[in-house]
Amino acid sequence: MSHEEMRLHLQDILANSRLMTLLQPVLDLVEGRMMGYEALSRGPSNSPLHAPQALFRVAEHHGMLPALDWACVRMALKTFAQLDLSGRLFVNMSPISLLDASFAPDAMLAALDQVGLTSSRMVIEITENTAALDYGDLRQAVSRLRAAGIEVAIDDLGEGFSSLRLWSELKPAFVKIDKHFIADIHQDPHKIQFVRSIKQLAEGAHSFVIAEGVENVSELAVLKDLGIRYGQGYLIGRPSPVPVRLPPREVQACLQSGKVSVFSMPRGHDGLHVSAGKLVISAPLVTPTTASQDVLKLMMLHPDLHAVAVVDEDIPVGIIHRPAVLDRFISLYGRELYGKKPCSDFMDPDPLIVDKATHMTELSELVVKKGKTAFTQGFIITHEGRYLGLGSGFDLMREVTEMQIVAARYANPLSGLPGNVPIQEHMERLLTNEQTFVTAYFDLDQFKPYNDVYGFRRGDNIIQLLASILQEACTPELDFIGHIGGDDFVVLFQSLDWEVRCHGMLARFDRECLALFNPEHVEAGGYHSEDRRGTMSFHALVTLSIGAVLVDPTNFHQYQEVARAASEAKRMAKRIDGSSLFIDQRRMPFGRKLAAEEEELPAAL
Repeated sequence: MSHEEMRLHLQDILANSRLMTLLQPVLDLVEGRMMGYEALSRGPSNSPLHAPQALFRVAEHHGMLPALDWACVRMALKTFAQLDLSGRLFVNMSPISLLDASFAPDAMLAALDQVGLTSSRMVIEITENTAALDYGDLRQAVSRLRAAGIEVAIDDLGEGFSSLRLWSELKPAFVKIDKHFIADIHQDPHKIQFVRSIKQLAEGAHSFVIAEGVENVSELAVLKDLGIRYGQGYLIGRPSPVPVRLPPREVQACLQSGKVSVFSMPRGHDGLHVSAGKLVISAPLVTPTTASQDVLKLMMLHPDLHAVAVVDEDIPVGIIHRPAVLDRFISLYGRELYGKKPCSDFMDPDPLIVDKATHMTELSELVVKKGKTAFTQGFIITHEGRYLGLGSGFDLMREVTEMQIVAARYANPLSGLPGNVPIQEHMERLLTNEQTFVTAYFDLDQFKPYNDVYGFRRGDNIIQLLASILQEACTPELDFIGHIGGDDFVVLFQSLDWEVRCHGMLARFDRECLALFNPEHVEAGGYHSEDRRGTMSFHALVTLSIGAVLVDPTNFHQYQEVARAASEAKRMAKRIDGSSLFIDQRRMPFGRKLAAEEEELPAAL
């Protein structure tokens, strides 16, 4: 159709009320009921304007957007009222229409009254789809609606550049997070952090968060554990002329489950993305023509200054290391010979110069590549090519070391598994949710002698083997695997068949670790090595000990209590010869009976 034919077709649709409304449920994740429905408008099924994108694009092109929005609102209200659905009705509206005089609060109230609905049942969703918005006029329009009892929501937060500004200006009752940030959130730690941050912002702004695009139970479980109040998506219910009134069974089961989601962890050392700007030392500078004796005076005035930059019209051209100055003037006639000569005569004309935005990892590589000189005399830090300050090799080493220590607390560099901080965070989430779980502490026996005989590289291979066995034997959505450090691991089990899994890990470790010993040592069952007192002793092959403790809300309340009990159980396990599982019998672990019911378990176990 031509543009004119499209305009006439749209006019016909509006004049004859040929729009249809689909409704998609919005679920309350706390109460497990539908809190409302979003109205989604469509053109006639046999029309080129059936799809909403085409329908609204033509309306906008011909200046008919307010008329189309009004028609959509009226049809949505009529459909919602005829179906006698509970909760609120969410209707979409562009900012252009919201500012149109026809959408005055009185007109909205009249439309509601016509179908027997009160103003508190309606929520207007505003989508930022305009390049230039008049926030002042929008604020006034929203204030008038709110005074009439009609709340607003911001749609697709995170999609448009100005959505956060819109949130700040309009102070909506609801904020909808764009589906991009919900898709596979259970596998993306950055999305988890984004949604967590939006929730915190919403709490401060007295807004409720609605997560759009929920399509599987794993996503729903993470959103529930993050404390997101409302969800919407195909998993809960698809848009339909007659939408579902109750959530599907799998959704109800997820919401009623006491299980706590295992959040995915970022890989690598994100902390090393800190830039060189953190190392800037605000230091005095000299020019190439500065007399050498004046540089000496400067060094004397600043005894902690390891070097001084030589700068010509804000552009660094060299660096003078402190020992170079002292060496020049230490001789008997040094001052007379060199005092009045320009410092450019003895500066290093090829210093390491880096921008303040240079990442620490890159800076470390540049220093190593430059050699020992760059470490001892330091480097120059610039901003847009202009002198900013100095950096020292010592400060760089200290910062990188500190970041590696911090990073290791979050993710062990050898296994890539979560470190002590996330272990504690996940356990505290389990305790807070009063969830019963099992803490299993894994530790290698006779590991030090193995390192002494085979070397640390082979020792790392055994640790990585154990990490691999744990990851393959656990259910990622239920069981949290952490690497405490060295050869110590912990698994926080929510899987009921945890005991069978532990026995499977022990058997697999004993079987697969044999490849990491020399054949003669396997045949002898061990090897000779110095013990902790320096005496040569025979040591058995490396085995695996597991200490397991049931953690339930009646016996445990704090992370420290669980840690002590798990350590004691691990100590008892290590008293048993060979690879072994010790279970704290004082509190019979949940799922224990499953160990005798292997026919009911997955064949893989």
